[in-house]
Amino acid sequence: MSELATMDFHPQPQAGQPKPWAFPAPERGTLDNGLTVLRCHRPGQQVVAVEVLLAAPLEAEPAGLDGVATIMARAFSEGTDKLSAEEFAAELERCGATLDAHADHPGVRLSLEVPVSRLPKALGLLADALRAPAFADSEVERLVRNRLDEIPHETANPARRAAKELSKELFPATSRMSRPRQGTEETVQKIDSAAVRAFFDKHVRPATSAAVIVGDLTGVDLDALLAETLGDWTGSSAEPRPVPSVAADDTGRVIIVDRPGAVQTQLLIGRVGADRHDRVWPAQVLGTYCLGGTLTSRLDRVLREEKGYTYGVRAFGQVLRAAPDGTGIAMLAISGSVDTPNTGPALDDLWKVLRTLAAEGLTDAERDVAVQNLVGVAPLKFETAAAVAGTLADQVEQYLPDDYQATLYQQLAATGTVEATAAAVSAFPVDRLVTVLVGDAAQIQEPVKALGIGEVTVVSAE
Repeated sequence: MSELATMDFHPQPQAGQPKPWAFPAPERGTLDNGLTVLRCHRPGQQVVAVEVLLAAPLEAEPAGLDGVATIMARAFSEGTDKLSAEEFAAELERCGATLDAHADHPGVRLSLEVPVSRLPKALGLLADALRAPAFADSEVERLVRNRLDEIPHETANPARRAAKELSKELFPATSRMSRPRQGTEETVQKIDSAAVRAFFDKHVRPATSAAVIVGDLTGVDLDALLAETLGDWTGSSAEPRPVPSVAADDTGRVIIVDRPGAVQTQLLIGRVGADRHDRVWPAQVLGTYCLGGTLTSRLDRVLREEKGYTYGVRAFGQVLRAAPDGTGIAMLAISGSVDTPNTGPALDDLWKVLRTLAAEGLTDAERDVAVQNLVGVAPLKFETAAAVAGTLADQVEQYLPDDYQATLYQQLAATGTVEATAAAVSAFPVDRLVTVLVGDAAQIQEPVKALGIGEVTVVSAE
């Protein structure tokens, strides 16, 4: 009879102490041409992310030319004094690089991603695009046509249509924030290469710009590389534009954008909020997340899980424009969609959620889950160089200190339930919300009027 085989068991591995994590700290400097540079070495990140911020805000667009900043942003990748649009695209492709650009209220931003081994070539292309963009007539005309083709699709999209109406309602017509960020059909069709060139010449220069570079920079002589590329970009040393004050009217009211026959109603409920520099911001982030930041938040729990009105409702805060003196402005909003017959009941229950929040507050359990979701998953959120670069660029754009994000996580973790409740209630007062509904006015107007949440006005969807 054979002996039984014996098996040796190795000791079970024990988990070590978790390593502390903090948002990466950048190194800040300035090139000889005045360009501000933030660099952040991230070992293992072989795809480098570069963000360039240009102080060309939407409010600087000439009267009647809304959208020229967007066309300029898109035209940066359409050729230089050395390369045609096709050649420029081919050179980017050979680098394995992507270059995107967009315009928003704070300014224009260019985003480059490229393998670190091809960084010198790609950074040279980016520098050429900034130093000597072609802005060829044919390319600008094509970009204008493309933008005009986009506008009807945006008008047909209920969420985009609701956002357009909310901005129009909140801000005076004289404010750039009241109008579509990428321009209207009337303004875009007036844009030509001369207008783009004039906007570029007036507002784009290194002294008022910043670049953020994040990735594994091992073995990269970044100082020399920057000197040969972005450092070769020249321009005047004009001071940055002052950040204008913004007026807004968030008196409680309801606007129905009529879509006859619509089977769903798009909801967008909003008002203006404090500058991101305000001391209430961390508590507001936490309280807003408890209200509607995820599938387990209070709005979803009631409107989705209990009532079945919607696939999801979200509450969020969005910075529109920050200012060094704290006079900037943010948008606070609740968005979602419900089926047409349940529009009235859904809004009624949404207001009940807000009133209950004001009367009873958040629970400690809600606060704890929100902190875990916001703070605990941060290392995963910032795994890529692009995510880190984008956040650092936001901080520069919003006049925030370089350690802001790291400090924000500490503040979120230290925020108590009472403080988060007060911030959420202050952010969404039931009598100071502008409600935009994109849906069938014939079916939803009377039920919404009966709720008494504000005067109801019906406008055309066109």
